[in-house]
Amino acid sequence: HVQLVESGGGSVQAGGSLRLSCTGSGDTLSRYCMAWVRQAQGKERGEIATLDGYDNAVYADSVKGRFTISKDSAKNTLYLQMNNLKAEDTAIYYCAVAGGWTSCPNNLVYFNEWGQGTQVTVS
Repeated sequence: HVQLVESGGGSVQAGGSLRLSCTGSGDTLSRYCMAWVRQAQGKERGEIATLDGYDNAVYADSVKGRFTISKDSAKNTLYLQMNNLKAEDTAIYYCAVAGGWTSCPNNLVYFNEWGQGTQVTVS
């Protein structure tokens, strides 16, 4: 069982930057598929970035070129660097792990460990 603790959310003006962190305990995260998922008010959760166990990153079109997913295996931590933030990036951001999956599954139902979520507000 993995516990995920997120940090780094907050309020920022459009065009600004934030970096989210997600630290895991209880298992080594870097060998699994990890993802950042966000949920805006009134909308469903959606993947915005994934990083598989082979260090391949995939981004949603909405964040491509602005957000970067990365990890520090020694710290068992996943990051999301968010630049040029827009109002439409306002959401609760979650990190998630698909335990047992080295490549990333194509459905959120396979992500079995979730962080508590952190609010990002862009005005």
